[in-house]
This record gives sequence, structure tokens and C-alpha cells, in this order.
Amino acid sequence: MHGEFKVPGGKLVVVDLDVVDGALANVRLAGDFFLEPDDALDDINRAITGLSADADAATIAAAVRGALPADALLLGFSPEAVATTVRRALHKATGWRDYEWQLIQGPAFDPVLQMALDQVLAEEVGAGNRKPTLRIWEWEKPAVVLGSFQSVKNEVDLDNAAKYGLDVVRRISGGGAMFMEAGTVITYSIYAPSDLVQGMSFADSYAFLDEWVIIALKSLGIEASYVPLNDITSPTGKIGGAAQKRLGVGAVLHHVTMSYDMNGERMVEVLRIGREKISDKGVVSANKRVDPLRSQTGLARAEIIDRMVGTFRGLYGLTPSEITPAELSRAQILVDEKFATPDWLYRVP
Repeated sequence: MHGEFKVPGGKLVVVDLDVVDGALANVRLAGDFFLEPDDALDDINRAITGLSADADAATIAAAVRGALPADALLLGFSPEAVATTVRRALHKATGWRDYEWQLIQGPAFDPVLQMALDQVLAEEVGAGNRKPTLRIWEWEKPAVVLGSFQSVKNEVDLDNAAKYGLDVVRRISGGGAMFMEAGTVITYSIYAPSDLVQGMSFADSYAFLDEWVIIALKSLGIEASYVPLNDITSPTGKIGGAAQKRLGVGAVLHHVTMSYDMNGERMVEVLRIGREKISDKGVVSANKRVDPLRSQTGLARAEIIDRMVGTFRGLYGLTPSEITPAELSRAQILVDEKFATPDWLYRVP
């Protein structure tokens, strides 16, 4: 069995192994990481050999850590990364380049339809009806997007949302509320087979699925990094946040919203925890714009998106696609049956 794991911000870890009578055998660790002393590689291989094929990541990482000499130096990887790689080998996980990736850019849709499209497109990938896809969203009208488990009354000032014409909608993934206005954010979704993140914890998969955008932002001069669990940030403050949902149909939905040039004062009026969000983004006054991407690059929003798409294409390949009439029809049905209903929006009042 063969497994690979590119440590976000680090090195590639590769493992080949066999399973004999329910135990790991013939373990061979490799990669472009740095490890001292040299013979510590043999220590790691011996530590994994003989473990149960059912061992979880914590057990594997503990075995690796316990076998390392006291003076061992690991650069670009960790015992946890080794464990993730082993689990990916056992689950026959795939890599980015095992797929033909497609790109959907726009068009703008009503916020509630966007929520439904996320579910439909992920399910279509899981069913094998659509190739893995990167979608760049556009917003038809402003909205507050709640995480699946957030309370409406705790998160949103509904009077102010109505005053500014913001729809309040709920997505299928967890995480925090997002304040959306056309042209002020960059939102993207990745719809991928679950095999792409097999063997990874949620924490590992968040950084793994967003490493390409970190590379894109760094190429624009932003000192971007990933802060667990789900934040993209820079020395001047938070840039964006990710959310994820693993669907039982064999797909993972991963989406991110990054601030381009948001109205901080309005966000504070609409989101009840707005002041905390402003502070988190390195903005002292609510009267200022929340504009990490615009201020740090000096570029138009479209130029940043072009660099993101170009980076993804260069790393993994990418061909143009569109939302099909059948997908759009399914999404519209889901709007009526689920996403536009009070039962869904107020599932957590």
C-alpha cells in the first residue's frame, strides 16, 4: 500500500507498506523532509512495523515519537504527519493530481440558491456525475451566511439586516457567520471525493485543502499562513475563514470566504459579534474597511481571483465547466424544500 501527505507549509511524506495478518509490515518511509540523525528513519520504520492495521493516528504518532532518539530533529514533518500518511495508505487515499479538476466561475446567484448549489454540486461529485470542481462564487445580493449550528438570534440583528437588505441564510457546514456583499469578498468552494482527505483529521484536511490559496496569496506578496482550525491570516490580521462538510455520499465540501473590502461599520451593526470579528481582522475602528486583500495587494478583486485560479491550475490542472441545467434545477428544488424554509433557517433559533 502507498500513501502520500504533503504537510501544509512543510514537506512531502511518503510511505509504502504491507498488511500481513492484520499488522503493518515492510514499512518504508520516504520524502523530501529533513531528519537527523540519519538512522532515525530506521527507528521510525521499526516503530510502525507490527502495529495493528486498525491503529488510529494518535497511536501511530505516539509509537513514532517514542522511538525517536532524544536528539532527533524533524524539519518539514512530524510524527503526526507520519501517522496521517500511514492512515492514507491504509485507506487508499488519492492525491490532487489523481483527478481532472474543473472550474466554475460565477454566475451570481441569490444567496439561498448558493447554499443549495453547494450541497448539489458536492453530491454530484460524490455520485460520480461531476468531476471534482473548484467554484468561485459571485453574490447577487448581500447576505449573512450562518453556520449550520449557529443561533439566529445570537448572531444576527435581524432589524438591521432588513434595513440594509441583507438576506439571512444557513449553510450545511459548521463554523461562524459570514457577512457578504457583492464585490467585497472572495468566496470559493471545493467539491472533491472523500478519498482526497482519507486518513486526515478535520484539522489536517482544512490546511491541506487550502494550501494552494496560501501559495497564491504569497505570490501576491501577502505573508499568508494557516492558523488551526480554519483561519487564513497574515501578520496584519485575519483574511478569511474556512468551513467543511463531509457528506455520506462520498464527497467533501470545503469552502472559504476571504475579505477583500468589506464595510466594517455595517458588519458590526448586522452581526452581534461584529466587534470581535473586526478586532480579529486587525481593525481597531468599526468605521474602517475590513480590507486585508485589497490593502495588502493593491490589486483589483478580479486580479486576485485570476492569480488564485492560475495557481490552482498550475498545481493540479483545471478546465472550464458550468453548472448544468439539471444541477440548477435540483438546487432550486432544494431551495423550496429546505434552504428557504423557516425550519432550516431557525433550526437553531
